[in-house]
Amino acid sequence: MKVILATRLFAPEVAAAAFRLKALADGLAAAGHQVTVLTTKPPAGTEEMEFPDYTVQRWPVLRDKGGNVRGYVQYASYDAPLIARLLFTSADVVICEPPPTTGVITALVCALKRTPFYYVAADIWSDALIAIDAPKPIFRLMRALERFALRRARGVIAVSEGVAERVAELGADPSRIELVPNGVDTQLFQPVPEPPKPDERYFVYTGTMSEWQGSDVFVRALPLVLEKHPKVRLRFFGQGADEQHLRELAAELAPNNIEFGGVVPPTEAAGWISGAAGALVSIQPHRGYDFAKPTKIYAAAACGTPVLFAGVGAGASLVRDNKLGVVADYTPESVAAQMIALLDEQSSGHQHHLVDWVRDNASLSTSGRSAAQWITADLADAADPPAAASPVVSD
Repeated sequence: MKVILATRLFAPEVAAAAFRLKALADGLAAAGHQVTVLTTKPPAGTEEMEFPDYTVQRWPVLRDKGGNVRGYVQYASYDAPLIARLLFTSADVVICEPPPTTGVITALVCALKRTPFYYVAADIWSDALIAIDAPKPIFRLMRALERFALRRARGVIAVSEGVAERVAELGADPSRIELVPNGVDTQLFQPVPEPPKPDERYFVYTGTMSEWQGSDVFVRALPLVLEKHPKVRLRFFGQGADEQHLRELAAELAPNNIEFGGVVPPTEAAGWISGAAGALVSIQPHRGYDFAKPTKIYAAAACGTPVLFAGVGAGASLVRDNKLGVVADYTPESVAAQMIALLDEQSSGHQHHLVDWVRDNASLSTSGRSAAQWITADLADAADPPAAASPVVSD
């Protein structure tokens, strides 16, 4: 089949969505399909990457000051040209990722061309707006757009049980939802024998810094940790809407022990994770996002580093049930106690049972192949409906 992937983020851009869509494109190409990715030009300075098995078509897009395609104007700069790109690119099926505006445009163009489309639900965007106390008119509009896209998709790929449940609650046909668990690229995220600061004791936070994640709890906890371990450091890598707030808080509470390293390539991030006493992950409880399982958890475990998860819900259960690290209440005191425990109990070397667990349960390449197989089988069933039963003729 001719398959189009419509996504504002794609490799080599450093983002979970970019890695996830590359894995899906790889899986579709491996299944013999002709794949075309309609995406954006990456930020300046991004490492180049070749894609010999499929076509990647890039379009200029507006980015925020951090280099992200994040914000309504930025989304529109991708979505508006996407209309023509979809109209004039031949396809048997289209697959799109959030935001919901992209889903709506994909739904409308595919309805016009009578082409089936699938929606990859990595999370629920309108729920995230609740978590950050967005204005009600914006929330209502985004909720309506998200419902429209989900209900008109031929199928929805959900990355976790919690996301699948929310997708069904928003109106998608439960029989058309396929659970394909999230994961990480285990070729990129793996233990690094010699981390960047082998003699330094530190905790690391990698990836998006958004309001609903509430990673400021780690900054607030650090002064309590410094009372016992005065030289320990907290290192942030990535960016996000909450970064400036975190920087200001860090300058106030522990200016000499917290550093912000910006966005780094996955292999460099793996080095910092590998050398850390623990990898920090958080979700603010009871803000509508307790069902999320952040990719940071899988990335840390893939590098053999224990996770410190602050919060409740699916992420806490994932860490606790699979012995991927420790879980703290979402308070500075509880987080500090677990940070101190990790520093006191840290064993030498990587915890290889964590690496093995990710390889067996959260490999992104496996997820990409699974999603590709489901879409292929689903469309094959649609093209070849069961034959009608032969009439019975009695003597």
